Amino acid sequence: MAGATRLFIYFAANKKGMAETIVSISKANIYQGDSMVLQDVNLTVEKGEFVYLVGRTGAGKSSLLKTLYGELPLKEGQASVVGYNLRELTWKTVPYLRRNMGVVFQDFQLLTDRNVNENLKFVLKAIGWKDEKLMNEKIADVLDKVGLKSKGFKMTFEMSGGEQQRVDIARALLNSPKLILADEPTGNLDPETSDEIMNLLITIAKDYGTSVIMATHDYIVIQKFPARMVRTEGGRVHDNATITH
Repeated sequence: MAGATRLFIYFAANKKGMAETIVSISKANIYQGDSMVLQDVNLTVEKGEFVYLVGRTGAGKSSLLKTLYGELPLKEGQASVVGYNLRELTWKTVPYLRRNMGVVFQDFQLLTDRNVNENLKFVLKAIGWKDEKLMNEKIADVLDKVGLKSKGFKMTFEMSGGEQQRVDIARALLNSPKLILADEPTGNLDPETSDEIMNLLITIAKDYGTSVIMATHDYIVIQKFPARMVRTEGGRVHDNATITH
């Protein structure tokens, strides 16, 4: 199925009266330390929605993602992410926020001294899972979702870049997240593999109702898989932006 056609299927999950707001930001000022990076940010992302986050280096993309993730505190304005009020976050509640979201990195950040199953089990144990049978079932489930059903015993350093990115996405799915933040997930991949990863992320949004916010500089990917685009530019966040070069 063509990429553009597939991508817009997610709107079917958000029929009028069925939408659930996953990210809601109102009149927020985003700071990096004492410096204001973005001002008067207003942004809403609904369940199952796929959103590109674009902007030049230093324009505030990373600061916005880090605020959503609870790494940077929200000092001014209001924001709710997966049901958590960002103004009320403490070091004790940040882990609970993060358990409702998944993060996909450009450089994978996988443990190279263990296989795929062990990578995923390490994460589950770190967030409190104890039952071996349930952990194995969950790992099998997420690997099936990302097309790596038979690769659980493969060492991560033996895998291709596309396979490693799929493991990274599987890791992000372990807690059945409401939101995935993907930071340049196709940045180090060849065009064919990039298409595979994009189709996977789109399917996750469409089939599982997981909202995806994807930061990217790859305008070829955006043109091939069109979706709502949010741009950070001039200290502002511009919704429904268009591609400019």
